[in-house]
Amino acid sequence: MNRRKSLATLSSGTAALFTALGSQIKAAEKAAGPSANFKHSVCHWCFGKIPLDEFSVEVKKIGIESIEILFPDQWAVVAKHGLQCAMGRLKTPGGIGSIGNSFNRKKNHDALFKAYEEGIPMAAAAGNVPQLIAFSGNRGGMDDDEGLKNCAEGLKRIMPLAEKHNITISMELLNSKVDHKDYMCDRTQWGVDLVNAVGSDRFKLLYDIYHMQIMEGDCIATFTKHKDAISHYHTAGVPGRNEIGDNQELNYRGISKALAATGYTGYLGQEFRPKLDPLTSLKEAVEICTV
Repeated sequence: MNRRKSLATLSSGTAALFTALGSQIKAAEKAAGPSANFKHSVCHWCFGKIPLDEFSVEVKKIGIESIEILFPDQWAVVAKHGLQCAMGRLKTPGGIGSIGNSFNRKKNHDALFKAYEEGIPMAAAAGNVPQLIAFSGNRGGMDDDEGLKNCAEGLKRIMPLAEKHNITISMELLNSKVDHKDYMCDRTQWGVDLVNAVGSDRFKLLYDIYHMQIMEGDCIATFTKHKDAISHYHTAGVPGRNEIGDNQELNYRGISKALAATGYTGYLGQEFRPKLDPLTSLKEAVEICTV
């Protein structure tokens, strides 16, 4: 075989190899993360200067399907625009049920039970509120093991009602370094241990990527490992809790691909505080997270 024929044969073989590799890569990408397995949501409180009615109209144009962390008197507002409230929040008396004062204090359990006893059927009747948020409360000197036991005890009281109405109660993981000093549910493993202690498919975690990046890092490996304990996700840029583009440390396109690869089909909620034009930033965030 002369040199020209050898090169032609090598070139043909190389082309065939690259064609085969290309097909394998495309197949792997398709298996790993098909487009829009999960849905897009946004937290209104970050964009609160825009009235909810107006905001509902604008987010639909972007392709967002849910506005969340809304109280019961707001659920119908988004419903009339054909939107979900992927994560509702209940009004509770005297600050009980707030981030700092909640399930890890036994003295709060009766008030919390009453709030969820009324709120869970309301969410079910609304038809567009599949989940309700919950918080652990602050430590205030309490041991984490005791706090976990107390939270489990209080949550178990409301699980039969949540199971009856197919409403998921989701406790948010928050950072205790920057934003919520002394908050107890500030590590994924503690939250997973609580999910296991409660032992109901209707109690899960809200994995806030911003908060857990601050506390733990290693977000993709962590939420992939514990995907069965998580029912919802939030975003924001680190540091600062602002836009999720190139001016912060998290790669949200890569994170979104990894989230899709877990098979997650729920909502990814944008929860950043915009420094630039709010709706432009929100549109860009949705584009980044559409994989």
